[in-house]
Formats: sequence, structure tokens, C-alpha cells
Amino acid sequence: MSENLKEKYSLMFTSYPDIVDIAQMRKMLGNIGVTLAYKLLRQGTIKSIKIGREYKIPKSYIIQYLFETQQT
Repeated sequence: MSENLKEKYSLMFTSYPDIVDIAQMRKMLGNIGVTLAYKLLRQGTIKSIKIGREYKIPKSYIIQYLFETQQT
């Protein structure tokens, strides 16, 4: 993790755990829809780990996604 990302990580989404589920990710991204949330995960736009039927998303990947989309 780069220094810049580490700094953002320590400041953003402090009330969320390090690994979030799909519902928490949706809230973090401004209450996006279920369909869009699953699309972002299935396409690998936001990296995740699938355990059984559930997605587990490291908070750092959500922060990374937010800053990557901001630059384009």
C-alpha cells in the first residue's frame, strides 16, 4: 500500500471495519444500487474475495477505487 493510500485509509471510513460486506460497500459508495454493486465486484473493478456466496471487500480496495475513478 502506497504512503498516499495509507494516509487516506487512516482518514476515510473510520467507522467501518477493515473488511466489509456488500451492504456496507453500497453505503460507502453513496447508497449505490444492488445491481451496480455486484457488477463492480464481478467485473473486478473493485477487488474482493468471495467466500461461499458472500463477497468480502477490503476497505482499502474501495478507497483505491474512489481515487482511481476521481482521476479519470
